[in-house]
Amino acid sequence: MSRLALLFDLDGTLLHSDPLHHAAFVSVFAERGRDLDIEEYNTRILGRPNADVMADYFPGEEARHVEIADLKEARFRDILGASADPTPGIHALLDWAEREGAGTAVVTNAPRLNVEAMLAAAGLAERLTLLVIGEECPRPKPDPLPYRMAMEQLGATPATSVAFEDSPSGLRAARAAGTHVFGLTSSLTPERLRDAGAHETIADFNAPEIRAYLDTLKARQG
Repeated sequence: MSRLALLFDLDGTLLHSDPLHHAAFVSVFAERGRDLDIEEYNTRILGRPNADVMADYFPGEEARHVEIADLKEARFRDILGASADPTPGIHALLDWAEREGAGTAVVTNAPRLNVEAMLAAAGLAERLTLLVIGEECPRPKPDPLPYRMAMEQLGATPATSVAFEDSPSGLRAARAAGTHVFGLTSSLTPERLRDAGAHETIADFNAPEIRAYLDTLKARQG
């Protein structure tokens, strides 16, 4: 029998970190004479791999793409600091997963240094230990491969997995992997999340829709 699995994006899903990323990008862009408002960030950058963002915004600086991206991420970690509040309800949901023997994983396009810093700041590092990092996979999100890799490592299938995402890139990846997807309204409207592939939209992990769907999955397993 396949295992139940809860698969979590990180930025904007486990932590409301997108305003911090926007601020870090604004700092880097300003040094290059560019502006970046929050709507453009949400439309063109949110959830995308750094390599794609660098190619779009700095086409004449290919040799410096890694350096620019690393600078942005270092500034993000400085803004993040040593502690941060996770999205409400996550600890109760992880308690449920432990009681039920469900697998859990973080599936993210964030660099590993960011992932480790965010999970530690939110007090989740010891609770979420399986990390599938997009830039360490053959293909990052929006490709479904990171989600498929997480399911394989957990002994789960698309029919027994649930994904939580906040960005169009991540939603497309999870839907293409065949999972049921909850879209978190941390940065985008419910309409935009549904347009990108969310089956249901929620404000946080206290949403009753989550437990209702998980109860349905358990009933299917008998």
